[in-house]
Amino acid sequence: MTAHTAADPGPRKRDPEATRRVILEAAAELIVEQGAATLTHRAVAARAGVALGSTTRYFASIDDLRETALRMLGDEIDAYLAQTERDLASGDDLAECLAASMHDFLADSRQVHATMALVTAAASDARLRSLAVRWTDRLTDLLAVHVGRERAVAAEVYLDGAMMYAALHDTPLSREAVTRALRAIFAMPETGGRES
Repeated sequence: MTAHTAADPGPRKRDPEATRRVILEAAAELIVEQGAATLTHRAVAARAGVALGSTTRYFASIDDLRETALRMLGDEIDAYLAQTERDLASGDDLAECLAASMHDFLADSRQVHATMALVTAAASDARLRSLAVRWTDRLTDLLAVHVGRERAVAAEVYLDGAMMYAALHDTPLSREAVTRALRAIFAMPETGGRES
């Protein structure tokens, strides 16, 4: 009988959930780096370090894998938004608190590219649309309580543009620039009209 040590625990037990998670994380990283449209089972398997057949064992189709990975990225965006909500609840100056929270997001290149990949995928796949607008709708609702719906929509649209700027430039807009823009948006008169 062979004794196994801590350094050599012997044969590994298969852990299907861990394998599925590794595949999903690899798919998400490839989406962030290259976009959702280029995702293939072969590329995911290579990145995850698993056999090609493993990707199809856990995900019936490339569309299933892509959508699940995008949902995982959406959950990460939700976590950022939950932190933003906490920041706004604890601060006195709405524009400054929101700018600080959003600047952290905009400075996170991986998160910006993940969000852009999600938006791009949703623009061409209606099934993903609700996932892509989930965070924009939530941010708008969160801000509307403080500044009214029209200003909240304007702020959210501005922040979408700031995200695109961050995706295309080496550095995001400064926190001060975002604060100034948000102050101007929050000070604009309400027209009483609907945004859409």
